Amino acid sequence: MLSGKEKRLMRAQANQIMASVRIGREGMSSNVEHFIDEAFNNKSLVKVKVLDTCNDDRRQIAAQLNKLKDTDVVQLLGRTILLYRPLKEDESD
Repeated sequence: MLSGKEKRLMRAQANQIMASVRIGREGMSSNVEHFIDEAFNNKSLVKVKVLDTCNDDRRQIAAQLNKLKDTDVVQLLGRTILLYRPLKEDESD
């Protein structure tokens, strides 16, 4: 669980990043989860944009995203969802 101070810092950092995952007509699917996992490969903050064509409620999508492994919803602002997942440590050492 993230503290309020941590969330504020992450929201400030997120102003400079673009949405890297978009959720459209299909809504939450295994493809979306795969793209989110890929986006978290080299960064800890990911923006997700819920498109107008999506039939699902953005709050329901945020709740589903919050249930993904080690993922926290930092912010839900309009149709944009900011996600946080700690970076994985390299195990190849």
